[in-house]
Amino acid sequence: MFLQVRYLKGILLLLLIVIIGCNSKRDKDSVVINRLPVIFPDYTYLTIPPNIAPLNFKINEEGDKFEVVISCGEQSFSIKSKNGKVIIPDDKWKTLLKHAVGKRITYTVYAFLNEEWQKFSSFTSEVVEEKIDQYLFYRLLYPGYELWNEMGIYGRDLTSFDETPLIENKSVHNHCVNCHSFNQNSPDTFMFHMRGERGGTIISKGGHVDKLNVKTQNMLSGGVYPAWHPNGKYIAFSTNKIQQFFHAQGDKLIDVSDFASNLVVLDTETNTVLSDSSIQSSEYMETFPNWSPDGKYLYYTSAVQRTDTMAYNTIRYNLMRVAFDAQEKKFGQVELIYNAEKDGKSVTFPKISPDNQYLMFTLCDYGTFSIWHKEADLYMMDLKTKAVTKLLVNSNDVESYHSWSSNSAWFVFSSKRLDGQCARPYFSYVGKDGTASKPFVLPQKDPEFYNSFLKTYNITELVRGPFDFDTWKLVREASFRAEKVNSLD
Repeated sequence: MFLQVRYLKGILLLLLIVIIGCNSKRDKDSVVINRLPVIFPDYTYLTIPPNIAPLNFKINEEGDKFEVVISCGEQSFSIKSKNGKVIIPDDKWKTLLKHAVGKRITYTVYAFLNEEWQKFSSFTSEVVEEKIDQYLFYRLLYPGYELWNEMGIYGRDLTSFDETPLIENKSVHNHCVNCHSFNQNSPDTFMFHMRGERGGTIISKGGHVDKLNVKTQNMLSGGVYPAWHPNGKYIAFSTNKIQQFFHAQGDKLIDVSDFASNLVVLDTETNTVLSDSSIQSSEYMETFPNWSPDGKYLYYTSAVQRTDTMAYNTIRYNLMRVAFDAQEKKFGQVELIYNAEKDGKSVTFPKISPDNQYLMFTLCDYGTFSIWHKEADLYMMDLKTKAVTKLLVNSNDVESYHSWSSNSAWFVFSSKRLDGQCARPYFSYVGKDGTASKPFVLPQKDPEFYNSFLKTYNITELVRGPFDFDTWKLVREASFRAEKVNSLD
């Protein structure tokens, strides 16, 4: 037995020497290409969390075969590929990430062409200590308006490639399911709307599910855009009269505009709706509510009430807030936080970081439906100084919906930069100085996934963990008739 062990060790040592020798010869004889390799997705020079799935990519260079060496200090492994696809083994990736926290991972790409190896310039990724929330929830649907009958809300484990449906509309009579929202990134408290004949707002708190008809006789519509109060008791909703516009030419073939909108707050414990003249006025249109992390302020966007003589592309929304006393259920004074109209812009999707340091929002030329606006970009306000900065994550195409990770270190946003049609989720790290890092697209097992996947990712929300109850409970509750809510007045 002792001789067998020594024999096996000798074989392994010999193989290691051969491998090192081959690699040394490859490096010595390689033709140096003084540029980065062309890869897709672009995962060069990133800042990444220590709990992200393998960043698989495709080498878009000529070559009969390829090899990539991925390393951090003494930890190193290589991946060989005939078609240029670099599929990183999950176990090796996780071991490397654990070792690389606070350090950099180096990638070196080789291509074998015309009987010689080419070595491209290496690139790195920095692995920071702050984790990203484990799950990303989103609605998947086709990027238009005519195929809404095939959609669902799904959860993706960001540490792997596992995707699980929360609810699909084929399970609920092909009704539209939309506008899902989570309280403080928690999987235990969430809601979504179901539109149609059997529609309603499905609310889940601690495993208990209700279906409500969030519409009173004084409301413009049922609840539309939601925002959970941090105490989990209240949900702020906009109520909107929405109109779609279709154009035969130009950059925006589809446009959406509000004819009127207000805000209300639902008390989920008493199923009553409360509001106030400050957020339900006849002079202004209020929409896109979002609470401050301490629950003392309700942020929203507001524009002058539209009239029949106003063109929809002249309507611009400013950023506002109003004080709220959760105990007394009373609203205070309205404040103007950012005058976007003065800059010829319109604010959508105000979102405050959980640590209450920054407020991120989208700016477009007009209106509220920024997903159809090619010029839409992300901006961030320092809540201490009120200084507004255009983020470096923006591209030449649409940047729109966004949400924060629970530790305020990461955010996800929707971008159409890949093809101009489908929104994809991108992640970025926020440094101590408030600077956002180079964004990277949601990793997929097949690096060419986005070349053929034609659905758009809608309302991307970061959530701390998976659901711990049977999702069929949602389907069962969705089939019941919605309970009507009452007005506090």
